[in-house]
Amino acid sequence: MSDALLVRTEGAVRVLVNSNPAARNAIRPELYDALQTALLEAAADPAIGAIVLVGDGDFFCAGGDLRALATRRELVPSERRLKIERLHETIRAIRACPKPVIAAVEGGAAGAGLSLALACDMLVSARDAFFAMAYVKVGLSPDGGATAFLSQFLSRQLMTELCLLGERLTAERLHALGAVNRLTERGGALAEALALAARVADGPANANARIKTLCAQAGSNSLGEQLDLEAQLMVESQGDDEAKEGIAAFFAKRAPDFKLLRKHQE
Repeated sequence: MSDALLVRTEGAVRVLVNSNPAARNAIRPELYDALQTALLEAAADPAIGAIVLVGDGDFFCAGGDLRALATRRELVPSERRLKIERLHETIRAIRACPKPVIAAVEGGAAGAGLSLALACDMLVSARDAFFAMAYVKVGLSPDGGATAFLSQFLSRQLMTELCLLGERLTAERLHALGAVNRLTERGGALAEALALAARVADGPANANARIKTLCAQAGSNSLGEQLDLEAQLMVESQGDDEAKEGIAAFFAKRAPDFKLLRKHQE
């Protein structure tokens, strides 16, 4: 694993730390492969129920490394596209991971750092953190799925203003708009994200993966497509041992033990 990404495990939660603190955790090229590999490893590990993505120190991610971006104009367009696709492959990997991914934001998330945060399934933020589509400040347009994610909870007018001006949005504003799940005091985002991830990890892993799929596709599917997907995944769920345990626990008036099922899979 690259030193651009630090990996540790806390209980049933895999913690992935974007580590470039000297540059406010600006994205280094090594991060892409390391993050994709870590997500695949977490997905394949039945002992892991959820993932937390965090920055090293007091800042989540300042986006792309401008020193590297400054040299891109020297490349032909096809080569520039390949560089951008490395970020996009990472965004796709976060969305495709069957384990829920929670971002823990301290300080701020700007540019591609905001894309990384919004790609996650849930977002916990310190109350004094900021979020910014800073691309326009350096003559660039957004990437990393930022406009797709922002369009899910911002009006077109507000999203356009945010992208054209590059101004900061506060964590409290994003919480009010529905993009931030939990607000904490400064320094508390990781602890809150870990607590939230632990609750998720206690749940049924297969059902969690199906729920993540449903939530991810609900915004783009037609009603008919979403009903078909719900039916398909409900059929799968009904035949799963998780449902057997959950329903038996309900009638026995006890808490279901989904962790025991995961241990049998190891």
